[in-house]
Amino acid sequence: MSKAEPTSSLDAGMFLQAATQPDYDPIDHLNAIFSHPSTLSSVSKTSKSLQIYQNDLDSDIADLVRQQSTADVDSVKRIQAAKQDLAELFRKIEGVQERAMQTEQAITEMTAEIKRLDNTKKNLTLSMTALKRLQMLTTAYEQLQGLSSSRQYRECAQLLQAVIQLMAHFKTYRSIDQIAILSRNVSDVQRELLEQVCEDFELTFAKSEVAQKRSMLSEACLVMDALGDTARSRLITWYCNTQLREYRQVFRGSDEAGSLDNISRRYSWFKRMIKTYDDQHASIFPSYWHVDEMLANAFCEGTRDDFKTILAKSVRRNDGQTLDVNLLLSCLQETLDFEHGLERKFMSSSRVSMDTISSNDINSPPFAHAISEAFEPYLSVWVEAQDRQLSTLLPRYRSQPPHPSDEEFNPQTVIPSSTELFTFYRQTLAQCAKLSTGARLVELSKVFGKYLDQYAQQVLLYYISERPTGATPSRVPSIQDMILVLNTADYCYNTSTQLEERIKGRIDEQFKESVDLQSQADAFMGIASATIRSLVRKVEVDLEPSWREMRNTGWSKMQSTGDQSTYVPELCRRIKDRAREIILLLHKQQYARAFCDNLVELVANAYTANIGQCKPISEIGAEQMLLDTYTLTTSLSDLPTLTSSTSPTPNTNPKPNSPTTPAPAPQTAFTKRLQTTLSRTTPLLKTLQVRPHPPESLVQAYLIHLSDKSEPHFKKVLDLKGIPKKDQPHLLDLFAAHKQSPRFEALPQTSSTASAILDTLLVSSGGGVGVGLSASGSVPAGLSAANLQVLGNNLGGRFDAASLGSALMTAARDGVDRLKDSPSVSGSGSGSRAVSPPPGAGGMGAMGQMGQMGGGGSESGGGGNPGMQGNVNQNLRNIGKFFRRDLGGFGGRIGGGSREGSR
Repeated sequence: MSKAEPTSSLDAGMFLQAATQPDYDPIDHLNAIFSHPSTLSSVSKTSKSLQIYQNDLDSDIADLVRQQSTADVDSVKRIQAAKQDLAELFRKIEGVQERAMQTEQAITEMTAEIKRLDNTKKNLTLSMTALKRLQMLTTAYEQLQGLSSSRQYRECAQLLQAVIQLMAHFKTYRSIDQIAILSRNVSDVQRELLEQVCEDFELTFAKSEVAQKRSMLSEACLVMDALGDTARSRLITWYCNTQLREYRQVFRGSDEAGSLDNISRRYSWFKRMIKTYDDQHASIFPSYWHVDEMLANAFCEGTRDDFKTILAKSVRRNDGQTLDVNLLLSCLQETLDFEHGLERKFMSSSRVSMDTISSNDINSPPFAHAISEAFEPYLSVWVEAQDRQLSTLLPRYRSQPPHPSDEEFNPQTVIPSSTELFTFYRQTLAQCAKLSTGARLVELSKVFGKYLDQYAQQVLLYYISERPTGATPSRVPSIQDMILVLNTADYCYNTSTQLEERIKGRIDEQFKESVDLQSQADAFMGIASATIRSLVRKVEVDLEPSWREMRNTGWSKMQSTGDQSTYVPELCRRIKDRAREIILLLHKQQYARAFCDNLVELVANAYTANIGQCKPISEIGAEQMLLDTYTLTTSLSDLPTLTSSTSPTPNTNPKPNSPTTPAPAPQTAFTKRLQTTLSRTTPLLKTLQVRPHPPESLVQAYLIHLSDKSEPHFKKVLDLKGIPKKDQPHLLDLFAAHKQSPRFEALPQTSSTASAILDTLLVSSGGGVGVGLSASGSVPAGLSAANLQVLGNNLGGRFDAASLGSALMTAARDGVDRLKDSPSVSGSGSGSRAVSPPPGAGGMGAMGQMGQMGGGGSESGGGGNPGMQGNVNQNLRNIGKFFRRDLGGFGGRIGGGSREGSR
């Protein structure tokens, strides 16, 4: 036999081994057996071996089936046997249960007699107890009758308590005649005792024999205590009415003694009466009855009703006289002092001071407003008096200078009138909190808000306004005045918020939502914003010579560029010198940062406006302007750090070991804002750098850099380059063709970038070069009240210097149009500048206009137009909200830190 032809037994064993594998594959197995053509000769042998193996498997399966059948029969037999066992078990359980029930029945029959004996014993015990109590009740009743007739009240009180307690056990037996009769007899004795004790009290007090019979009356109170709350209340009520009878007769509201002028006599009378009680009557009544407190309550109720009647008659008088405020306050103050004295006397702990901001005592004291409640409806007279007094303070504050001439200027102080105003507020609030913590305090808070608005508009805004003085030039506020106004606005913002919190801490819970001084705080923040812009205006005035030099430079004739133009060093020096002077006076970093941001915005707007006056501008000139922009950006990047050294002049010969303050690195946020603001002209200057030949390059440069399809804007660029009018139609045709091309069809018709630059140039080309700021004023001349209202209403998001600049330019355009029509103002042409009109002309600076509206334009402070006042106040609030948000982004706390030391 060859190697490829195994025997049948070997083949069967190999097959069995391979077939039992889990991954058996017959194809692979056959390929292994017949791996060579020569092995095909053994196919029949292999088939025979497989048949034998199959037969063996069939035989094994048949054996297993027979074995399983035999096992199933055995299982069925075992199951049937288990069922028979369970049935037998259930029969045994039922038998046990039946025997248990029989046993229980036998035990119940044996113990039934015992239960009957127990019930008999219980009933017998209850009967004996009831008879014993009935005997005790009968005996106590007979003794009580005897003690009552002999007025032995101490023993009567003890027996009476026992009788009442025993009678409570027989409530369920009143259907029995004997018990019902006994119950009626006990009730008669109680009624007789009540009447007898009341009669004894009446006779004793009528005959003034209290001292002789004090012991008997004290024991009689024990009887009244035993009779219950109704009897005790009757006796206390009689005593209070008896003691107050004389008071009610003497101080009737219709008599002179009952008038408000004699209010102190009322309280003196009660003090004498309560002293009499403490000395003579306190020992009669038990201390836990609180008779003295009941007496005080009765006095307060009667007095309050009298005052309500008296005050109502005073208001309805026909002789034309009104209620005397001083008398009202005097009476109210005496009443509050009296109530306070009652609280100290009758409360276990002393009353919380009314001068505190809030009280931890949730429940109001028992005598709080017990009498003063009658004055509550008439406190409006007092609030009106405070209103009139405040109305006299505002003109005086307005007429005072911001800084007394005999005092040295301190950049951290505030205007004295502001601290005086809030001192008056604090005192008035403390007084009102004593008088009322309800609706009158709400009225007072509204008065506070009214005069905070007027102080912001008629005093602070007036100080920073350009005002006619009867001669030329007009009065311009100094930097020191502006710093004081800024400090005061910050102080008023902070203190207004604290005032609101203090009022809410004192007012009743239901009125807290009615107190709101946030709008007044926002108005003061608006004053701070206006002051910052006025300080920036001071720098703008100093820069005019440098801007004039820029306009006089021949930008169209430049042959080469340099590091910077000749006007740039002087411009940077002027900016830094004046900015350093101002920043040194700003003691809060937030305002210094706001000043720097506004200054950068001013420089950027002025630079853009003056570019429009420098036409024509050649390609070399535009390149030089780009270099100047970079120089300005680099030079102004250290504006926030100008105060890092004590002197602006560098020390060329420092001493060894001398302390120096290293200049901090420029703030990243400011640097980024500076670069963004000053780079607004970069797209325009890059466009101006492109030569007009070939013309397609200039058109494409405009579309790429300015990203705008506005034809007026493109014409302005052509005018700036000095392209003659005859050559412009061809360029405009090319512009119209290119802007419709697929490359530029997605551009907007008017882009914000081009509008921010070229609209400014359109304004500046109409006349003066300024950015809407008057030459000698302190604030933008074109920023009229109407424009300020538009600015306040349109600021829909975060307050930003860029948005303010755009608003200023819009206001400037309106201002230029007005100045052109004014015969009293002249100045036009390139290089000219809009100047302030003479006093009384319509071109007065915005703050001057607002100051006139706020105070009537006079030193004494008139009422002005109420509608205009409301508009100005609303505008200040709107600007203040966004300026506060902008300051919040600089870090630090806004309005924080009191200046108690510098007030």
